[in-house]
Amino acid sequence: MGKDLNILYEDNHLIVVEKPFNVLSQADDTKDIDMLTIVKNYLKEKYNKPGNVYLGLVHRLDRPTGGIMVFAKTSKAASRLSKDIRENKFTKKYLAVVHGKLKEPKGVLENYLLKNSDNTSIVTDEKHGKYAKLSYEMLDYKNNLTLVSITLETGRHHQIRVQFANIKNPLYGDQRYGSNDKKQLALYAYYLSFNHPVTKEKLEFINFPKKEGIWGLFIK
Repeated sequence: MGKDLNILYEDNHLIVVEKPFNVLSQADDTKDIDMLTIVKNYLKEKYNKPGNVYLGLVHRLDRPTGGIMVFAKTSKAASRLSKDIRENKFTKKYLAVVHGKLKEPKGVLENYLLKNSDNTSIVTDEKHGKYAKLSYEMLDYKNNLTLVSITLETGRHHQIRVQFANIKNPLYGDQRYGSNDKKQLALYAYYLSFNHPVTKEKLEFINFPKKEGIWGLFIK
């Protein structure tokens, strides 16, 4: 899989890649292949490094979600990038296909979300949940499906999926929070911007999903 790795940017401090749908961000109990291992193997091979290669995981995408990820190649870069993520200095935008037509072409969703022990999240109240906010813009509407651009203001567990399901517009292919349609989840991290951890230059990356499956209905 390393040979097929789509690298959007690389320097001495970080590497930005595309995570394919259904690939783990980091290893779990399933022992399935994961992005951290794939990128480590790529670096080991490219630079002919013996032993273990350092690679810092600074953020994650859920397994069924595809899109842009940044990894740190030094511990200093990892520390600075992680701090910027905690302080909401990253801009993250997603494309999603949701069922139905949104009531408003643009809007903001604000809820309090609680993560359960079974790895699901629910909408709850301020006392029990963590504040979750996103803004969205409707891009297209076909076949009772809406293509939406989403900007995350907070990064809660399954936030996009739960918040859109809560307004009765669940994501296409969301077997956990939507209908049981057995399709690929239509959620893709297409935009990422942040300040370089060393040079402080603003880096900006845009990458769209391939015109496959439901994406072929919307992406020209």
